[in-house]
Amino acid sequence: MHPGAVAALTPDKPAVIVVSPEAGTSSQPAGTAESGPATTRVVTYRELDEQSNRLAHLFRAAGLRPGDQIAFMLENHPLFLVVAWAAHRSGLYYTAISSRLGSDEVAYIVDNCDARVFISSARLAEVATSVTEATPKVEIRLMMDGVAPGFTSYEEAVASRPPTPIEDECQGSDMLYSSGTTGRPKGVKPVLTKAPLDTPGPLLQLIQFLFAPGPDSVYLSPAPLYHAAPLRYCMSFLRLGATVVVMERFDPEQALRLIEEYGVTHAQWVPTMFIKMLRLPPEVRGRYDISSLTCAIHAAAPCPIPVKEQMIEWWGPIVHEYYAGTEGNCFLYAGSEDWLTHKGTVGRPLLGVAHVCDEDGNELPAGRHGTIYFSDGPRFEYHGDPGKTRSVQDPQGRGWTTLGDIGYLDEEGFLYLTDRRSYMIISGGVNIYPQEAENVLALHPKVADVAVFGVPDPLMGEAVKAVVEAADPADAGPALEAELIEYCRSRLAHYKCPKSVDFRDELPRHPTGKLYKRLLRDEYWKSGNVADRLA
Repeated sequence: MHPGAVAALTPDKPAVIVVSPEAGTSSQPAGTAESGPATTRVVTYRELDEQSNRLAHLFRAAGLRPGDQIAFMLENHPLFLVVAWAAHRSGLYYTAISSRLGSDEVAYIVDNCDARVFISSARLAEVATSVTEATPKVEIRLMMDGVAPGFTSYEEAVASRPPTPIEDECQGSDMLYSSGTTGRPKGVKPVLTKAPLDTPGPLLQLIQFLFAPGPDSVYLSPAPLYHAAPLRYCMSFLRLGATVVVMERFDPEQALRLIEEYGVTHAQWVPTMFIKMLRLPPEVRGRYDISSLTCAIHAAAPCPIPVKEQMIEWWGPIVHEYYAGTEGNCFLYAGSEDWLTHKGTVGRPLLGVAHVCDEDGNELPAGRHGTIYFSDGPRFEYHGDPGKTRSVQDPQGRGWTTLGDIGYLDEEGFLYLTDRRSYMIISGGVNIYPQEAENVLALHPKVADVAVFGVPDPLMGEAVKAVVEAADPADAGPALEAELIEYCRSRLAHYKCPKSVDFRDELPRHPTGKLYKRLLRDEYWKSGNVADRLA
């Protein structure tokens, strides 16, 4: 139930395979790819065990004890999971930081989490070195694949450490920060158990119960490892002795090729990845043998119903959905069969009890929309911010907590999401949930990405605005705007549809699929910028 035990049995088995983008794959702009195939870097279970042991010894030599904190900012690096396992087996809190953040946000997270060690790579040296002055609590700074001012070579620092386990191994925990889609990132600090290293946690037990992985499984992780789901699922599959295949960057065709090449049995996706794979030409989609795939898991963002219908038609009833959060206060699940009879649901609770409440915290009956709270799940707090912790608790003080989503329960207890509470539009006193229009517009063939939100309106208070990334930039303009508005109105009530559409070269979307709608919305609210065409 941990890499050391697996290494004792199958030391040369690949634990982690990191695959670079292929030249000429569909996610790369034409003419920019160098010639040549994708490259792979393999970490065996022996290497995973020994290298994480060496780093664990470094932590102990530096005075870190169970309950202390480290942070690391890495791309999907072959040693990413080595660092995570080193901290985990040392009983530490470990914070994986997005490699896409700027200096201010990285500095905030490193300082806020009280990290005593900060690890990064030469590829990210510019940002990593820029936060030194703003992170005075850090005692040791290590850099992989090179050195930079203020950093010590990671490779040299661990080379002389023993490859054997430290004497006081115990379970640590990730302490991850929310993606910041609705504000400043919040560090989610779970209770540290310090249990023996081979103790299975609730997530591993759920994964085993729902998806039946084992030593022969191959898990494909196409998303950045610093996000909660990829990190936690990769760690869980490594506990079981499976092989984890990590894509440096998602590409729809390469993902299909990797399923065939490695005999992938399990993979986790987000809806935007489904959309990109579905938009591949039929001859490309049919080129690869994906029959080894027995479990396609998705989460992180709402999936439009037609998209999921097409995925089940293509891949069969192997599509599994769950709803959870970095906070770990709940876990809801729907298999293909349940979803097909309850289309649009994100599942029923397996961990925690769901409650839908009005603004005063009163529980609402089935079918009524309100804020979703959970009881009877693991407790958490936002590190160093009791105010934020209180803000997600129910108004009546029952200890229920929310992830900030609005939705409803049906009579059978299946949960349906409407939108995030912070994105609800109030126009002329009417509540509008922009996710409905987003789901419609995302299916238009000329739309690559879309965000819908409220903008200031002097008459109605708020008006519905869409910001679109066109599939072909040449199409962006008044004609496509009119086409999209009419397309939406033909499928939804007019008041739910955008009154105007703006176009951007690219929308600020987290690689895990979450949209940084706050960044777009803030532009309009801070400047009062409402399109002149707004009716």
